[in-house]
Amino acid sequence: MTSTFPGGTILGYPRIGRRRELKRALEAHWRGRLDDEGFHAAAAEQRRADLERLVALGLRPDDASIPVDGAHYDHVLDATLTFGAVPPRLRGRLPGGLAGEWLLARGDAEDAPLEMTKWLDTNYHYLVPELDADSTFSLADRRIVDRFLEAADLGVHARPVVVGPATYLALAKADGVRPIELAERLVPAYAELARALAAAGATWVQLDEPALVADLDHVSTAELQAVARAGAAAVRGAGLRVLLHVGHGDAAGRVEPVAADVDALAIDLVRGSAPATGALPLVAGVVHGRNVWRTDLDAALEALRPLAERGPVSVGTSTSLLHVPHDLDAEGGLDERLRSWLAFADQKVEEVAALAAALEGAPDEARFAAARTAVADRAAAPGVRDGAVRERLAALPAEARERAPYAERDALQRERLDLPPLPTTTIGSFPQTGEIRAARARHARGELDDAAYAEVLRAEVRRVVALQEELGLDVLVHGEPERNDMVQYFAEHFDGFAATEHGWVQSYGSRATRPSILWGDVSRPAPFTVEWIAYAQSLTDRPVKGMLTGPVTILAWSFVRDDQPLGETADQVALALADEIADLEAAGVSIVQVDEPALRELLPLRREARPDYLAWSVDAFRLATAGAAPATQIHTHLCYSEFNAVVDAIDGLDADVTSIEAARSRMEVVGALAEHGFGRGIGPGVYDIHSPRVPGADELDALLATATDGIPAGLLWVNPDCGLKTRGYEETVASLRGLVEAAARARAAVAVR
Repeated sequence: MTSTFPGGTILGYPRIGRRRELKRALEAHWRGRLDDEGFHAAAAEQRRADLERLVALGLRPDDASIPVDGAHYDHVLDATLTFGAVPPRLRGRLPGGLAGEWLLARGDAEDAPLEMTKWLDTNYHYLVPELDADSTFSLADRRIVDRFLEAADLGVHARPVVVGPATYLALAKADGVRPIELAERLVPAYAELARALAAAGATWVQLDEPALVADLDHVSTAELQAVARAGAAAVRGAGLRVLLHVGHGDAAGRVEPVAADVDALAIDLVRGSAPATGALPLVAGVVHGRNVWRTDLDAALEALRPLAERGPVSVGTSTSLLHVPHDLDAEGGLDERLRSWLAFADQKVEEVAALAAALEGAPDEARFAAARTAVADRAAAPGVRDGAVRERLAALPAEARERAPYAERDALQRERLDLPPLPTTTIGSFPQTGEIRAARARHARGELDDAAYAEVLRAEVRRVVALQEELGLDVLVHGEPERNDMVQYFAEHFDGFAATEHGWVQSYGSRATRPSILWGDVSRPAPFTVEWIAYAQSLTDRPVKGMLTGPVTILAWSFVRDDQPLGETADQVALALADEIADLEAAGVSIVQVDEPALRELLPLRREARPDYLAWSVDAFRLATAGAAPATQIHTHLCYSEFNAVVDAIDGLDADVTSIEAARSRMEVVGALAEHGFGRGIGPGVYDIHSPRVPGADELDALLATATDGIPAGLLWVNPDCGLKTRGYEETVASLRGLVEAAARARAAVAVR
């Protein structure tokens, strides 16, 4: 059998570092502790370590099998900088170098950063390109060329990776023009890049075009196909070969019109099927790039063989490995039985190499036998199926997902809470200080006993409650100092989950999460949030929200079992949350927030799959919350998503109050809510917490004016975009003070209308 990449290939690799070295370099540079030269040296060192690791794991260094990305912050931002796509509002005054890169990513006192939203149906956040009818493109930055040359100096003939033009424009926003209409200007810039890469000695380029597998409202599949073809043809015209990567879904029926213009096609065979592209060389993605379960090597090899009979096939991952942790061998604390079921990025590279060897007729029998044993053991292990959990779900009555009518609930809640118009609140978390993190680490090491650690946390709760009262917020939170992460904290208190020690996955920029591993049936052994919420409520007469993470978000931000439908797993999590809500109510808590920031994230990329997803995701939320008394106000929160596509589902959640990200998108969602006739409490965010900048009074007033123009004052809440965990106290206090003052001005303006 012949193949394009005989030893196998991957489509991308985690870039934050095995111990988050790039994160630390970014944050040191932003704090002024590392100059530009020092940052570039640290980033280059990380790229060097990754290349050497991939060679050591079995990828060939001499035939473009190893992709090179190496983005400092975000691969879409890299494309924006490479092609000079300066936002119109910054045209002519964007600084060069790292200063300009960070201005686009993080903003400053005067300028907001680029909007941020989710990359397709993942938890990775990308920076949305801002274009207009005057946008032009050229090879404005040679970072992609320089990284190829850097790899060559290390003895690796790499494959540069760049977001393809169809996907770049599909994910962009533009004033005065549809972004896809700018393709004729953008494609020549890809040709410029290709010529520069060819001159540097490159032979292959990987164009990432996952938008081809998605159904998008603002651009047709035919338009995407035409632009993808043009981009590939431009790169090939410069003398390079094109690997078109269309992971994240089913390529069949979507990529055939593009096949004649590329040299090889990388497809997702975990979630899709092989397209009808004849003998076009394939990179067959049989190793899951987005989950951590060990590959069934026997099944993967059987899937590869018929493809090999029709044409050249290389073994690959279904997507970039950006979405999984670096190395399972770093996890010393995981249960050994569970470890045997798992594969992180490094282990997946080894699986690719093993399958490539087997496809060439040289299987590693010991590795295949170990995989076979692990797959069988996982299916039979205790806890994977819990009879009590399944019996409880089977016995649910028909009304288990229904609350009293909203009008009845609203009247009872207004009487109980007695809040002013446009009530102010925050989303949940407050800044996690170095002192809190240090205390958590000392407690984990046994250097701080339980009582002393609890007192550290209570002191922080007292501080946060007093601060909110001083600022004048109407509905308070306890600040969540006891929580390491909004999903991991729940995973640590639910049966059926395991947490990692070093399983970091990049979320955006320097931010990373440690997704927990949901391996078995889920239940809640005992209450775990009640103590903290009740303590905070004892410190104030103002209502304090109980804070829970919703079932869809717990699934989305975990590595979830793949042996049963997601809806069944979501219902198990929902029942565990319902138990916690009941205990919060028994403790006197009047408001419970069940966050679902990932509701839009998991929306299937194909329209035909969306109704089923929206049905089970909404049903799971309602199962978690329907047992609450009518006088208990249920909140939910959604962030960094395109909400227009799921307004009906948001309505279907039947929450009493919904807070949503809206600051970076300049209240874009308000029009959709008004058009829909959304009739319950709504809090579109007015303060973007993913940037260190403090919003000015004029900015806050303008956002609230837009909100009050489209949302009845009796339904409107005033809040930040998201939780404040990643911010510092100085900027947080200034921003919240401005938020409260802006709400007071908006109340006065509404009162005189």
